[in-house]
Amino acid sequence: MGLVSSAEGTLVWGPAHQQRQLLAAVVADAITEVPTARVASIDPTLADTAAFCEAYDVAMEHSANCVVVAGKRAGEARYAAVLVLASMRADINGVVRRHLDVRKISFAPQPQAVALTGMEFGGITPVGLPADWPVLVDTAVVAAGDVVVGSGLRSSKLLVVGADLGALARAEVLDLTL
Repeated sequence: MGLVSSAEGTLVWGPAHQQRQLLAAVVADAITEVPTARVASIDPTLADTAAFCEAYDVAMEHSANCVVVAGKRAGEARYAAVLVLASMRADINGVVRRHLDVRKISFAPQPQAVALTGMEFGGITPVGLPADWPVLVDTAVVAAGDVVVGSGLRSSKLLVVGADLGALARAEVLDLTL
C-alpha cells in the first residue's frame, strides 16, 4: 500500500466544530480559530507520526509535528510551540533559541508539556495552547496545503490548511528547519 499524495489518507474526516468530543477540551474551546478544520478518529496506539502515516497512508510531507520547547532568560521561563512538517527537522538550538531570546532551550519534559497544554502527549497541537505562548510555524507548513496535526488527544487527528495555522493569532511564520 503506497502513500497517497493528499493529507486525507484513508481516514474519514468530518467538521471539527461538529465533533468536539473528538478534541481535547482546550482544543474544542479554540477550534473556531480554524473554522475549516476537520477531524478523524484514529487508533491511539498509532498516534506517533511514523506509525500514523504508515497506517493511514498519509505522506510525511502532509503531517506536521507540534513540539513544546522551554527556555530561560534572566530566570524567567519561556515556552513556545514549534510546528514543522514531519519530513523535516526543526533547528531548535539555533533559529528557535535565538528567536525566543533564551540562552538555553530544550524540549519541555513530557509531564510538564501535558500539564501546561491540557493535551495528551503525542496529540499536542497549535490550536488551544496557552494564550501567552508564541506558536512558531515553519514556512513549509504554511506552503504544504492540507496538513494533519494533533487534536489534543491521541485518539484523533485534525486536518487543516497549513496557511490557516500560520494565521493563528499567536503564530509567527519563520524558516525553522535545518
